Amino acid sequence: MLYLDDIAVGMKRSFGGYAVTREEVLAFAEKYDPQPFHLSDEAAAQTHFGRLAASGWHTCAMTMAMFVEHMKAHPQASLGAAGVDELRWLKPVYPGDVLRCESEVLEVRPSQSRPEMGSVRNSMTTFNQHDEPVLRFTALALMRRRPAD
Repeated sequence: MLYLDDIAVGMKRSFGGYAVTREEVLAFAEKYDPQPFHLSDEAAAQTHFGRLAASGWHTCAMTMAMFVEHMKAHPQASLGAAGVDELRWLKPVYPGDVLRCESEVLEVRPSQSRPEMGSVRNSMTTFNQHDEPVLRFTALALMRRRPAD
């Protein structure tokens, strides 16, 4: 189990491997982001995307799915997240892309008022199969401190 006390500024993790399918792009867009360039090849061809593109929110969801799988394999004393800053969609994500993630710890801060916990600020970047960054954000996670024996 990874606790706040085990984390240091500069720590990096690489994880994931998510194949983006046309069916998933369409299903997500139909339900959550029904803009024409996420739903139609013809409409997308008339935009800067040039072809059907995944919703940025879908890219966030795929990133979260990869992160959760990573946490299952590497348990953490997570208490959830306090938020996301500086979210940027850097390049379109297309059906057929394969995504992966890298995170880097920017700050570790024990809580002043709750000694049993603290926060970790991470930079998260999602890349496509060409190692091009497609998404970047800064996340603030809450974590337990290591229990006293």
